[in-house]
Amino acid sequence: MVEGLAVLVLLVLLLVVIAVVVYTVSIYNSLVLLKNDIDKAWANIDVLLKQRHDELPKLIDTCKGYMQYEQKTFQLVTEARTVYQKATTVPEKAQADNMMTGALKTLFAVAENYPELKANNDFMQLQARISEIEERIADRREFLNDSVNTYNIRIQQFPDMILAGFMHLQQREFFKATEEDRQDVKVDFS
Repeated sequence: MVEGLAVLVLLVLLLVVIAVVVYTVSIYNSLVLLKNDIDKAWANIDVLLKQRHDELPKLIDTCKGYMQYEQKTFQLVTEARTVYQKATTVPEKAQADNMMTGALKTLFAVAENYPELKANNDFMQLQARISEIEERIADRREFLNDSVNTYNIRIQQFPDMILAGFMHLQQREFFKATEEDRQDVKVDFS
């Protein structure tokens, strides 16, 4: 009888150990999945930033013929493209993206003053294409921030935080709008 009880205790302990191992592996795998979702979301944003980057020379060339006196506007876009080309880290790319978004807003606002440019079919197609890319970037930013939020919560919750500590997982930064992007947009119909 004692021998049967000892076997039962060992069996229960073995099941508890197996349950703990399965639970730990499950937590580990879900944390790895969340971490990789963030990296994937950034990679998707990066692809869209590259597409936008590749479309810009065509847009600038189309605009230059009409907007001879807008060198400052072209300089902003060119500087933003240069910053993007040199960006290697996620924060640098985020800064370059914010810079480019501001430069494009300026370019499209200035283009409103050139009716012949707005009537140009190439300009209209390029503007539509870049606007479409901008919308897709905004969607991907939202997905990234959702992924970052889920990840940050999980690595702070018990018992996940214990395993996250062993994995050296750190909180990730949200994709944030610049102070300039938060300002009210001046609309002038004159």
